[in-house]
Amino acid sequence: MKTNELNFILPVLITKQNKRFVAYTPALDLSTSGKTEKEVKAKFIEMVTLFLEEIVEAKTVDDVLSEFGWKRVQKKWSPPEVVSSNFMGIKIPAIA
Repeated sequence: MKTNELNFILPVLITKQNKRFVAYTPALDLSTSGKTEKEVKAKFIEMVTLFLEEIVEAKTVDDVLSEFGWKRVQKKWSPPEVVSSNFMGIKIPAIA
């Protein structure tokens, strides 16, 4: 019996916060952390896999992915397209 698979490329932002690395994907609004970049990547893959397994088991894939802005073309899901990834300077008035 052949199982259905979800195959896609997720945008992932990895940052270093103090002594930990943080991996975040806006496509699923999920993040995790680890002591090394290698560890955080492994934990990220595990977390996304568990998340997707849960929504498949709950039969809520269409609802959840649609809510995050994913598009279904034929039988394939595509995450929202990242159109820009920049640093932006923001100035706000100082609070006294």
